[in-house]
Amino acid sequence: MQVGVIGAGTMGAGIAQVAAQNKCEVILFDTNQTILEKAKTNLDKTLNKMVEKGKITQEQQTHIAKSITYTTDNTLFKSCELIIEAIVENLEVKKKVFSELEKIVNSECILATNTSSLSVTSIAAACEQAERVIGIHFFNPAPLMALVEIVPAIQTNQVVEQNAIAIIKSWGKTTVVTKDTPGFIVNRIARPYYSEALRIYDEGIASMFTIDLIMKSEAGFKMGPFELMDMIGHDVNYVVTETVWTNMYFDPRYKPSLTQKRLLEAGWLGKKSGRGFYDYTSSEIVAVTPDYDEELFRKVKNRILVMLFNEAGDAVYYNIASEEDIETAMTKGVNYPKGLLAWAKEFGHENIKQQLDELYNFYKEDRYRCSPYFKK
Repeated sequence: MQVGVIGAGTMGAGIAQVAAQNKCEVILFDTNQTILEKAKTNLDKTLNKMVEKGKITQEQQTHIAKSITYTTDNTLFKSCELIIEAIVENLEVKKKVFSELEKIVNSECILATNTSSLSVTSIAAACEQAERVIGIHFFNPAPLMALVEIVPAIQTNQVVEQNAIAIIKSWGKTTVVTKDTPGFIVNRIARPYYSEALRIYDEGIASMFTIDLIMKSEAGFKMGPFELMDMIGHDVNYVVTETVWTNMYFDPRYKPSLTQKRLLEAGWLGKKSGRGFYDYTSSEIVAVTPDYDEELFRKVKNRILVMLFNEAGDAVYYNIASEEDIETAMTKGVNYPKGLLAWAKEFGHENIKQQLDELYNFYKEDRYRCSPYFKK
């Protein structure tokens, strides 16, 4: 099978690696020759490490490396059966790329976007054969993350959807199907992990380090929200939040934080720039470990958790995805310690409703409205 990938950045190169490791012939396209060369160098290093660790043989390494063609010539896509676009999160740029792509490829080729938050339906509308356009959203790093969100546009042909699912499953990935709504499953439901932590910090209830500590030690998350935002990068995390908020008609539940926006404006993007919420220029993060305060720890943990539960409940109530796919998405896509819906059941639906009502009554903000899922 011949697969095309547009964009040789971290995500595009990762998707190309996944396809090549699964015996596909890959055309990796980028307009920037330097980025292509960097992608090739990085893949060679990755494959060498995999050989050293015994994950692949020398023969497999050679085959994978030879399976990828690095090019600035998009006419090489003409024989591809599937093309995955992984470029900048800009709707107009993507629509232009898809419109031009359709003039090159054959009529049977599936055209997929790796967008994490933009409308797949809008991208499909730029094509004459909109029915063959679909969202195939990988998570970073693509070779390591098991989850892929399959996002049919309203125009997508059901056969195209089924074929896309079959291809991605054949690559050893776990697929979930989601309605074409802002943020899909993971980036929608995960927003409170960041936004409510930022709100708690902005209110002076707890420091960033304390919030991170609470969510790791008390709730079982592998990374605290501020650590995670720094790792993702504020140029990505903030922009996704703002995109979801804008596309949800400025629903206050998804409102971005000025605190995070200021970091973006300063160029403090997180680990990648050496500075974000934390300073990574020194050998280790210096922070004062807080004394254990049972009430504070419980208050912070529960406030973030009930907001996550509420978002998962809403996703079910409004048919964004099935309960099973939501649980799979949050455990495999962002490594949550438990599926949120099962966790919510343990926590108690009445307890969730009560805590959300208390927050709503105090702040009088629609941000804290309780999902009908927990009222039924």
